[in-house]
Amino acid sequence: MCFITPASTQYSIFKQNKIKSKRVHQLFVRSPVCMNKPDDTKLIERCIKGDRQAFEDLLIQYEKPVFNAALRMLNSRDDASDVTQTVFLKVYENLDSYDPSRRFFSWIYRITLNESINWLDKQNRLEPLQHEKADSGKSPEQEVDSAQVAESVQTALMTIGTDYRTVIVLKHFLGCSYVEISDVLEIPEKKVKSRLYTARQLLKEALIEAGTR
Repeated sequence: MCFITPASTQYSIFKQNKIKSKRVHQLFVRSPVCMNKPDDTKLIERCIKGDRQAFEDLLIQYEKPVFNAALRMLNSRDDASDVTQTVFLKVYENLDSYDPSRRFFSWIYRITLNESINWLDKQNRLEPLQHEKADSGKSPEQEVDSAQVAESVQTALMTIGTDYRTVIVLKHFLGCSYVEISDVLEIPEKKVKSRLYTARQLLKEALIEAGTR
């Protein structure tokens, strides 16, 4: 990389420019960034050459889905914010080692999931936590209507292992296909389907159990 400013300082500058942005990403529908956009490759090439605006554009495109993926894994907005910053710092520092033959979203989602799991391991927070809503962009009325269901799903999600939680987040909250999940997790597509089936069963059982309490 040919940036002169330290990565952590430069990331903070980009982050400050986005502090006032309103979060409107809808986590409960398929994410439009799960498939690589043609501009991704060009942006990455410009980033590697030292184009700071290109990195800010990349940040704008991926910040919300990265944050929401981390939030679904961690169930804490503060922790998700910390992980998001770590993810983009690592992306910034390692763009020159990125393999352009791979989908960029697969690379950044894998970093996000790994950092989330590492955070859970460090914080020893594998038990169900108090629900914190992911950004949805819904109206207040819609938020009220869906709050109870969202809380139940998130609470149940936090009771299953991280391997299973990961495939649920990728498939149902980020809208990735089986092929895309296989690419992100670097496991065979057949194993993705098997793991997702088990994850759904575990989630269903957790929801049923919670409903009988």
